[in-house]
Amino acid sequence: MCTAPLVPPWCRGGTSAWPDPACARTVCPFPSCRPWHARGGLTCAEFPARRASLREILLLLAPSNGSRVSSPHFETDKEPCIPVLFPDGHQEELGWRDVLLRAHLIQDLALPVPPAASAVLRLLVVMAARVSGLDARGQRRMTARQWAARRRELLAHPAGFDPDAVHAYFDAHIWDLFHPARPFLQDPRLASQCPQRAGVNKLVFGRPEGNNLSWLSPHSDSDPQPVPSAQALWHMLVHHYYGAAGQWSVRTVGGRSLNRAKAGPLRSSLSFHPLGRTLYETLLAGMPKPDPSWPDAVDHCPWEEPLPHPDLDDDGDPVEGPDPDAAPPPVSSPGRLLTGRSRHSVLLIPAPDGRQVIDAYLTWATQKKLPALDPYLIHHVHADEPVTRRHRPRRADADRALWRDLDALLLAGDEDDRKGTQAKSGKGRYTVQRPDAFTTLNDLPPDLRAALRVRVYGFDQDGKTTNRTWYTALTPPIWPWTQECDPAAAERIAECRKAAEEIGTHLDRLSQDAWKQTTNSGSPRHLPPWTRSARTLYWPRAEATFWNLLNEPARSARAAFAADAIHALRTATRPAIAQHFRAAEAVATALAQLRQRSR
Repeated sequence: MCTAPLVPPWCRGGTSAWPDPACARTVCPFPSCRPWHARGGLTCAEFPARRASLREILLLLAPSNGSRVSSPHFETDKEPCIPVLFPDGHQEELGWRDVLLRAHLIQDLALPVPPAASAVLRLLVVMAARVSGLDARGQRRMTARQWAARRRELLAHPAGFDPDAVHAYFDAHIWDLFHPARPFLQDPRLASQCPQRAGVNKLVFGRPEGNNLSWLSPHSDSDPQPVPSAQALWHMLVHHYYGAAGQWSVRTVGGRSLNRAKAGPLRSSLSFHPLGRTLYETLLAGMPKPDPSWPDAVDHCPWEEPLPHPDLDDDGDPVEGPDPDAAPPPVSSPGRLLTGRSRHSVLLIPAPDGRQVIDAYLTWATQKKLPALDPYLIHHVHADEPVTRRHRPRRADADRALWRDLDALLLAGDEDDRKGTQAKSGKGRYTVQRPDAFTTLNDLPPDLRAALRVRVYGFDQDGKTTNRTWYTALTPPIWPWTQECDPAAAERIAECRKAAEEIGTHLDRLSQDAWKQTTNSGSPRHLPPWTRSARTLYWPRAEATFWNLLNEPARSARAAFAADAIHALRTATRPAIAQHFRAAEAVATALAQLRQRSR
């Protein structure tokens, strides 16, 4: 009896029926399908016993050597899709696998989209934890001391991650962007659950979509242009982490149709990542520490979840799989914490060769909350708020210079600050909590601590749909200034930052009062031109003053920043003094109050 797997007639133009098991006495005449037999396909004798599952049919149709049936594929672990920078200055694009294999030779990531780089770093940290054993759980759980010793041991290894462990990990999972049963970080059920596609312009950030006007982009919905698969991966990750809230494509699950999605877990946030001399050091230095408060549960990333074996219903659609309406698994670290909290679901539609994406489904993934504290965000802890609202991530603001966040990284986390009128609950105090990934940097080798910098990724957005801009920044080596190493330097940095912000707030108020007094007008709906100009002039000067003050510990910070504010207000109002009769008196009053603030 034939021991080769059954082959449907459309594979090789066979007859209109399956081969008759009773007559099959020789090897199956379709050698191109033998690789499927090696994967565990059904034989002629086994087929009549049960109906084939969707997975078996998909495996049957999967491409193999010599097969005429082909499907697009883009294996992200092998295809060049992650730009990286090497110490000699040249850049390459590598797959996930090669990024880890060559992490000790790579200087940094080189993705041109900062929120995508923030997401890629989180994925790479989890992959590094898997291949290094620093994610041990259950019976293999390590104490904090054992975990720190294991990390120091890895950092002392100049050859990087174990290649055998890297290959074993990537060989165990599916990384294909267009795999029929498990597309990477996507849900194949959207093809049957969503009646409409969102369009490739909706997928790619920066392109106008729908009825939006095309101001600075050549793209339009009337002629959507494909996007390379590697770039589609970047933008898909941005949707998973920074996706908008509000109306998306309709998705029908269990007879219930919804088109509302929650905001992504990192929306409008500012990420801080320890940056080593190589990507290998960056991944190990930024790895979250083990925390006994996390549930000791199976910690699966989305690509590590067991592959479902759905059967087909009468319409040919899969009926099994994770229920989006069900309560999600508890957040665990590092897998689900860093990769498993997406609120959005994506399905990319590839070109026939798999090198481009021509369309996409975009909709909601879950309506449930997945509360957790991301280890790369600064949190403001409001002790008087309910537990669910107590921790608030510091928001990204393109108008706020990054040096103003420096003290939040250096102080141990017991410093109070005032939120002022911007707090929803009114004036109050909060505690600044440094990113959790920074709490274990004391355990790093001294030479690495001395060279450690911080990479900052920000995406200035509102809480729902508006995307303003994204940006990135890099600090100098800051570890010698931390409170653990130099308490006086950390306190001086905090003192200077607070003085700069206090004088800046005072400058805003005085310039607005002077404008209203000069023009005899009420409170304007927008910032007056004097305030905008003074603010634009003040903060760059304040940054230079801030760095100079660190080298002059005896100099008064308030007096130095007040001098900058006086110069900014004088420059901003100089043309108006010659134009408005009452301007000179109003400006003089404002300058006098600024001088009083300098004492």
